[in-house]
Amino acid sequence: MENNKKYKRPESVLVVIYSQSGHVLMMQRVFPDEFWQSVTGSLEWGEQPREAAVRELKEETGLSAEGLIDCEYSQEFEIYSIWRDRYAPGVMHNREHVFLLPVKSCDDIQFDPREHSDFRWVTRAEAIQMATSYTNSEAIARWVPEI
Repeated sequence: MENNKKYKRPESVLVVIYSQSGHVLMMQRVFPDEFWQSVTGSLEWGEQPREAAVRELKEETGLSAEGLIDCEYSQEFEIYSIWRDRYAPGVMHNREHVFLLPVKSCDDIQFDPREHSDFRWVTRAEAIQMATSYTNSEAIARWVPEI
């Protein structure tokens, strides 16, 4: 893969945060505003997936990465057309690495208002339905325990 810093790297992390009570943190993007997701973000050039997960957690929620679990799982998905111009010409797919962060309680977070407009702690079943991205829904279904 060409390291062209002019474009986003087509590799990202997905960090699913869930509480001991079985609730999952979902955040609403500023654009498009109907887009609900877990913590996500592209790897910077030269960055490893775990480093990106720690950075994105801090940037998007203010939460510590203490207890972060690498699921040692990744999958490729087609990049939504609304975001393709951020990637090098011809890049159509992204590799997403999945992480989990179990937390004790459904506390408030400090989200970045430039990126997200709202957040909710919802049940596992609600989160599976709410996630706009099928990879996000699948990760919640696969990795978040039913309580």
